[in-house]
Amino acid sequence: MSYSIERRLAVEAVERASRLCRRVQQELVSGSSLSKDDKSPVTVADFGAQAVVSHCLATALPDVPLVGEEDAAALRQPENEGLAAKVVSAVQESVPELEKAEILNLIDRGTFEGGASGRHWTLDPIDGTKGFLRLDQYAVALALIEDGELVMGALGCPNLLVDAAQPEGPRGCLFIAVKGEGSFMRPLDGGDEQPIHVTDIDRGADANLCESVEAGHSSQSDTARVAEMLGISSPPFRIDSQCKYAAVARGDASIYLRLPTRKDYEEKIWDHAGGSMVVSEAGGRISDVDGQPLDFSLGRTLRNNTGVVVTNGHVHDEVVAAVKKVLGRAG
Repeated sequence: MSYSIERRLAVEAVERASRLCRRVQQELVSGSSLSKDDKSPVTVADFGAQAVVSHCLATALPDVPLVGEEDAAALRQPENEGLAAKVVSAVQESVPELEKAEILNLIDRGTFEGGASGRHWTLDPIDGTKGFLRLDQYAVALALIEDGELVMGALGCPNLLVDAAQPEGPRGCLFIAVKGEGSFMRPLDGGDEQPIHVTDIDRGADANLCESVEAGHSSQSDTARVAEMLGISSPPFRIDSQCKYAAVARGDASIYLRLPTRKDYEEKIWDHAGGSMVVSEAGGRISDVDGQPLDFSLGRTLRNNTGVVVTNGHVHDEVVAAVKKVLGRAG
């Protein structure tokens, strides 16, 4: 089956949403009067990006629903009229013809519950909100799911270096992957797509590892124990958002661990779908901490999975064995 239409839509939607996020983020560096605790820019970007992506997808494929992180209920409250106006203004810079009611309805398209039958998109309009506020890494993450299986993923990473080996070089990357067709990257501002591949490292001790900046997202102490067990001596590469998936996919890192911080937490599908597709099509492997594939057929969460292990594939079994031992799940 050809996904040429869906691929084009995903690239367009993620690119436009990433540009919106970039514009909104400029409020944090333009000398505005935002207080240190003011999170309104990321809120505006979150809602705005979901509206822009929803518009792109619904215009071309109106019958394919969307599992999104946000809904517009808060924006409809009278006390949030000012916030809603900022969201509308941000969206209209991208799509001038949209009115407020249409924008709120587009955001609300993201309330679909997902599941094992049919096809639907899933979107995290801003993955890495704290990174966004720190002017660091965040991602617009989109994926297409058919009958519970990932078939396409796209990541917009507006602050990610185009070439990690050139720290002073240009930033902004777009990643796209279709099942069976490989993973590709191009600069967010345009240019030719280039195929990307995971590293060929085949020993855990030789791998470099990335994890979340925020300790609340993953147990950094358990990650340190896993690294020690594998013989990894270099410090972890800490980076926000699904940019970690991008880092593994293009070979900046060979391992990404998201280890549980509490037993009752259920990972959300939008936090992993887009990145998982990009890594798997680049030759990598993704599982939970027990080595089981992530199950995207159960609705809005990965409730049958615990934690996430992402590798270049070559070291996956070795890493999962170490994770299971550290977490006391061996056997």
